[in-house]
Amino acid sequence: MATVTFQDLKAKAKEMHLKLDLTLLRLAFDYAEQAHRNQARKSGEPYIVHPAKTALTLMEYKLDQATILAGLLHDVPEDTDESIHEIKRNFGDEVAFLVEGVTKLGIIKYRGLERYIENLRKMFIAMAADIRVMLVKFADRLHNLETLDALPPEKQRRIALETLEIYAPIANRLGIGELKGQLEDHAFRYVYPKEYARVKEQFDSVYQKHFDYAEKIKKIVRKELVAEGIVPIDIHGRTKHLYSLYKKLLRHDNDIAQIHDLIALRIIVRDVKECYAALGVIHKLWKPLKGRIKDYIASPKPNGYQSLHTTVFCEGGQVVEFQVRDIQMHDLAEYGIAAHWHYTEEGKRSTIPPKKLEWINQLLDWQKQLHNHRQYLETLKIDMFQNRIFVFTPKGDVIDLPEDSTPVDFAYSIHSDLGDRCAGAKINDHIARLDTPLRNGDVCEIITDKKRKKPNRDWLDFVKTSAARYHIRNATKR
Repeated sequence: MATVTFQDLKAKAKEMHLKLDLTLLRLAFDYAEQAHRNQARKSGEPYIVHPAKTALTLMEYKLDQATILAGLLHDVPEDTDESIHEIKRNFGDEVAFLVEGVTKLGIIKYRGLERYIENLRKMFIAMAADIRVMLVKFADRLHNLETLDALPPEKQRRIALETLEIYAPIANRLGIGELKGQLEDHAFRYVYPKEYARVKEQFDSVYQKHFDYAEKIKKIVRKELVAEGIVPIDIHGRTKHLYSLYKKLLRHDNDIAQIHDLIALRIIVRDVKECYAALGVIHKLWKPLKGRIKDYIASPKPNGYQSLHTTVFCEGGQVVEFQVRDIQMHDLAEYGIAAHWHYTEEGKRSTIPPKKLEWINQLLDWQKQLHNHRQYLETLKIDMFQNRIFVFTPKGDVIDLPEDSTPVDFAYSIHSDLGDRCAGAKINDHIARLDTPLRNGDVCEIITDKKRKKPNRDWLDFVKTSAARYHIRNATKR
């Protein structure tokens, strides 16, 4: 039976180079262990294993001391006789605030649509108040998924489905790619068990061959980089997560031979200049595939992700994807919004740009506008929890949209008046129909008709965003 001791926490803090007050960490561990002393999990483990595992995950993401302590204490007010006031007295206002945020959030359970939407609203309010509340919730959910076997099948599926539809997409919006992948892979087993078994079998059958080949390529590319005066900080393989592989296989007739990034190679260098120099070295060694070079440094993804991607014909004609980035980009790609709590050498933390969290307040605004609960839930799934693309205005401003959005969605996301008067569009300087799906990195220009007073109701057949639907419906009603 699994156990976690204070020594495990201490070792993890050392491994991650965290500047923690170990005396306070010990006090929090002992306090949680004492509070949960007569409790056990459904899996039969002592209850302390859960908050300790939550804290270990938060350490993996190099979060600050208050968040890690909140992870250890997050179930104390809900499941024991100890109150939030006791936590405040022993561990301070900041830790108590985070614990209270997680406690108020409670467990989102599907008990009728109205209750479910209310719980989601609580989640978004907690996120808007302090995003770290959500980071504790992610770590809590990850361990719950790891121990789902102990629950009845119906409950397993509900928790797993909710993870795929709500938790993993929020992690994605916050840029925490690795955590999103872990949440999805654990949930995948329970939501689609047959598909999970099939994809895992396919992956296992080719993994070793891909791994050995990647090791060979790593040696070649390292030697060439050093010869060009570029000493990489790290070169490592990134294995595709199973749920991500499953979604890609669906687009490729379940043919794993068509998946070129089963193991992608990441090259971490010192700065932006070396990123582009390293890309040049790769292209000098091997021929790139046409249309597969992506510059996310010049044009970051909506969640802030930056990297250079290229897919090349390597040794023996095998296709390999490379990702090239500097250490700051890598930090942000791995930890997303959590990277803002990483300590600098001076012990200071960077602040989160308010624009990065604008979408959370937008979630709350929509809830006020949409009184139909089912419509609101569908809006969340389409607008917020789908894959995102970024599209440029002719002036170079980036507009963040759901995948397969159209020029009409683009127009309404800029201004309702621009949407209402929309008569045509240019995509990458070519005239395009208003129902044309936009792609990542497109430049879109809206052609307006000053005589047009209101939008065309037929646009509702193809628009993707709730903002476009809301304005079209309102304008055509009037």
